[in-house]
Amino acid sequence: MKSYAVAVVGATGAVGNEMIKILEERQFPIMKLTLLASERSIGKEIAFCGKNLPVEILTENSFNGIDIGLFSAGGSISEKYAPIAAAAGCVVVDNTSAFRMDPEVPLVVPEVNPEAIALYKKRGIIANPNCSTIQMVVALKPIHDAVRIKRVVVSTYQAVSGTGKKAIEELSLQTKALMNCREPEVKVYPHRIAFNCLPHIDVFLENGYTKEEMKMINETKKIMNDPSIAVTATTVRVPVFYAHSESINIETEKKITADEVRKLLSMAPGIRVVDNPREKQYPLAIDAAGRDETLVGRIREDESIPNGINMWVVSDNIRKGAALNAVQIAEILIRKYL
Repeated sequence: MKSYAVAVVGATGAVGNEMIKILEERQFPIMKLTLLASERSIGKEIAFCGKNLPVEILTENSFNGIDIGLFSAGGSISEKYAPIAAAAGCVVVDNTSAFRMDPEVPLVVPEVNPEAIALYKKRGIIANPNCSTIQMVVALKPIHDAVRIKRVVVSTYQAVSGTGKKAIEELSLQTKALMNCREPEVKVYPHRIAFNCLPHIDVFLENGYTKEEMKMINETKKIMNDPSIAVTATTVRVPVFYAHSESINIETEKKITADEVRKLLSMAPGIRVVDNPREKQYPLAIDAAGRDETLVGRIREDESIPNGINMWVVSDNIRKGAALNAVQIAEILIRKYL
């Protein structure tokens, strides 16, 4: 089997760490792995396949001889370095929002629109969608193919790991402080996150939605290749470390029953149906954490409209919502295009 030179940009971050783990777990054919980060990471090493690899400083010359670059170091870094990497012949899989809505850059979830990967040749860049979008469209795609979805109403319950390592630490420290009758420090979020819910992810826009909510709306239409789908979203940060949960209500063009949805989803790639309320079995964040599958349950018909379905969808936002999705894209790249 041919092997490839791979670079992970943002290697010391939560998603970068997970990308490295998944590359090893899935035995991606790597000839050489280059770990890239900022000057703050000088001297750090990360374990990979029994060896400790040094973290190198990201520069404009980092991509000479690199076949695939997995980027997760922030939008401004991607905006600068992804085109440089592409110009050097490296195919970039970018986990930031920098290129998601660029009409010349494919936005890909392998279980939903793998054929879009072929469009990478225009810019040399493939965009990884937002974590909350990924798990939603994985669940929506089989239903849309069967009966066409007209409208989606989604409310998210998003883990702090979506913000990064500092947010994980803040939730932990705030919880400890409150349990010991101390005043918690608030640094990462505008309000305390421990024992609280914040209906505020990313910045507020003029239309009253947050940037995170508009990402879900716009990305869903692009990935599903159907701008006519009406989507509205409310995104909420909750005091959970890993795995996002979503309450999804859909209206379909044709009638579909809850049992039919369960059968469809049980056969769909990347999904595990967990739906037995009588036995108190339904998707939980603590069960989704560390798993590759998107868990779907609480499937029931919306009795307020003729053709409606409600679902509860849970997925590990660091794995399927970011690192795993990027590696899956890279696997298709080497299998079909490189």
